[in-house]
Amino acid sequence: MSPIHDDLEATATDELGRACTLGWKELSGLTPWGDTFEGFTPMGREVCIERSYLWEDAAGGDIRVEVTVYQRQAYEDGARVARTIAPKTAS
Repeated sequence: MSPIHDDLEATATDELGRACTLGWKELSGLTPWGDTFEGFTPMGREVCIERSYLWEDAAGGDIRVEVTVYQRQAYEDGARVARTIAPKTAS
């Protein structure tokens, strides 16, 4: 990987952790939803950070959280990371 891609991926991974601070119950009321905002990478690059909350298969099931970080002029060269949050079942 290139240093630029490593920087973008580090930012995406950090943002994914932030995006997953809410649990399934809180996110289920927001899903499907997403936003894009500007920020900076650890190396100081100005980037766009895109966060999406999507139903993995069907509404009410697992929630897929995706984060894409890219330089404004190069979306296709950005880094994307994702995680699935499963609903907790009652015992």
